[in-house]
Amino acid sequence: MRGMAELWRRRTRRSVVSRLREANHRPHYVVCGQDALVVQVVKELLKEAVRVTVVVPVRRRAEGPDVRAISGIRVLVADRLDEDTFRAAGLRGAASLALLHQDDVGNIHAALCAQEIEPNIRIVMRMFNMSLGYRVKHLFPDCQVMSDAAMAAPAFVAAALGEVAPTYFRHGGRSLFVARRGDVRPEAVVCGLADLSDPENPALLPPDDSRADLVLAEANGKHPATDLPARRLARLRRRQLMRRPITVVLRALRSFVTRKIGIATLAVLAVVAIAGYLLSHLEPFSSWQAVYLALITTFSGADPEPDRPVAGQIVQIVLTLSGLALIPLITAAVVDGIVNARLVLDRGRLQADREGHIVVIGLGNVGTRVIRQLHDLGFEVVAIDKNPDARGAAIAEQLDIPFIIGDAARSETLRMASVGKAQALVVVTTDDVTNLEAALNAREMTPDLHVVLRLYDNDLAERIQRVFGIGVSRSVSHLAAPTFAAAMLDREVLATLPVERELLLVAEVTVAANSPLVGQPIVKVNHPHLVRVIAYAGSHESRPDWTPRRQQRLAAGDRLTVVAPKVGLNWLLRRITPPSSNPDRAG
Repeated sequence: MRGMAELWRRRTRRSVVSRLREANHRPHYVVCGQDALVVQVVKELLKEAVRVTVVVPVRRRAEGPDVRAISGIRVLVADRLDEDTFRAAGLRGAASLALLHQDDVGNIHAALCAQEIEPNIRIVMRMFNMSLGYRVKHLFPDCQVMSDAAMAAPAFVAAALGEVAPTYFRHGGRSLFVARRGDVRPEAVVCGLADLSDPENPALLPPDDSRADLVLAEANGKHPATDLPARRLARLRRRQLMRRPITVVLRALRSFVTRKIGIATLAVLAVVAIAGYLLSHLEPFSSWQAVYLALITTFSGADPEPDRPVAGQIVQIVLTLSGLALIPLITAAVVDGIVNARLVLDRGRLQADREGHIVVIGLGNVGTRVIRQLHDLGFEVVAIDKNPDARGAAIAEQLDIPFIIGDAARSETLRMASVGKAQALVVVTTDDVTNLEAALNAREMTPDLHVVLRLYDNDLAERIQRVFGIGVSRSVSHLAAPTFAAAMLDREVLATLPVERELLLVAEVTVAANSPLVGQPIVKVNHPHLVRVIAYAGSHESRPDWTPRRQQRLAAGDRLTVVAPKVGLNWLLRRITPPSSNPDRAG
């Protein structure tokens, strides 16, 4: 028995040592940051059976998930991303570094420090100012600059307008975009993306292309903006612009006098009317003569008439006093009305009593891009944020967009933004609780309001849609994380295509020598709901063939352009990689 126990201990030790050696040979990735995007990127990386080190600040943000709760990763706590921190994180020899803090300048400084430790490391940098990012990326030998806000904002804008997300990309000499099947010519369709007959459960990449309501299409002309859905958005914009002059004039008329001045004026006029009625019965005057005498007495006064009956004298005194009150009221109403009308006509909107506008709650990275895009499309926007110094506050002022500083979860704040008359409500703060409370309060005020809600938790979002009837809910991190992870893994992801709460990736993959797909026909790659090949290029061909033969045999070096969900892309990658270099991957 003792010998058996010793043998078992030796085998266990060998197993542990072999696993440690295998782990040390797995690629190592370093991720810096602490928010929802970091959590999703780390989860995507862990599906690839790699080692992940996450550098987090000492203080974590109050809202959002905690990346430290994920098992299977190494966590390093450090506030400064300098050479010492990167040495401690094991950056030397790492495959890639992701700098995902919401601080453009800080990420640039960290990238420069990382280059001192590992000059040729692949850097994936999160940036809000993409103009600065494109200039900075040339400072590094291998750098990808990406913006999760830029990826997600078009999806929120399209959802608010009830349109397909305006996703465009160019590949192989073609401009491709996502559209409804009815919006494009049949010959322009490249492949079907989703069957939306059941909105709560869209069928991605259906077996029968003709059943797909959402398609990937080739754009006509030199730029996809000449095609739909851009034309649909342009029509919406024209309708808004056509309605705007009429709306502005009506609002100017409604705002000509304030409520208090209007009530006071009506009260005095009522007194004048009553006095005129009494004159017609006290004196031998006709109705017109009584009205005439009442108005003249009110505005110009009258000479004393001692011989007049007492009742007539009383009416005359009342009319004279009414005149003293009415003339200042009319003057105030004219001045106030001119000022209000000029404000309305000059600014094209009224601070109160709006309608047909879009309310955006949260002026962070995503909200800032959303208000800018909606403004560029010609829609009236009202912004709300509890922080007067929010990132988008300056943009709202620059674009002359009304900015309400307040807690969006409070009904009073929503009423100030005239949510009851809004076309849509877009809630994009980084706090799920605030977002949900604001959405539910707005729905309570206006049950049929179109709400676009940002939620981190995918399962929670689906339940909210089902239970509360909030039609659209999206997660920025779910939309952007696959692209960030693919960039870290050095995969050629050309575009991400949001479909409801699902995501499709467009990628170009290369068939490796001795991989299982070598010698197989292209038809073996296509799998319903999993992978769809849309283009093929031989190893010596620069441009892909967009109508490849189904029986075309694959060879080492051939390139396939595919559309697939994340699980489908992982499935394909296992089959284009030699078995010896293809570790088991989850997901």
